[in-house]
Amino acid sequence: MSELTKGKKSFVKRHLGSERASILIGKGGVSEQMLKEINRQLEKNKMVKVKVLKTALIDNEIKQFTQKIAEQTNTSLVEIRGHTFMLYKSRKK
Repeated sequence: MSELTKGKKSFVKRHLGSERASILIGKGGVSEQMLKEINRQLEKNKMVKVKVLKTALIDNEIKQFTQKIAEQTNTSLVEIRGHTFMLYKSRKK
């Protein structure tokens, strides 16, 4: 997905910054069902906040893990903060 502008990034951070993560990824990792849920929430809200539990990061670093999810869901990675990250997907016109 294309790179986000600075204004769009701040928009997403402002809206999701104080909210809790709506999706938690645990030791089961990222399944097809998890990707469907992320896509469903993105279709509804354009943005989603995801938290990765430490048990899900067996041999991956968080940056690699989040980039893989962003590629699979065709979204833009807005920010990684600790084990929490934000994804944004623009709606089709």
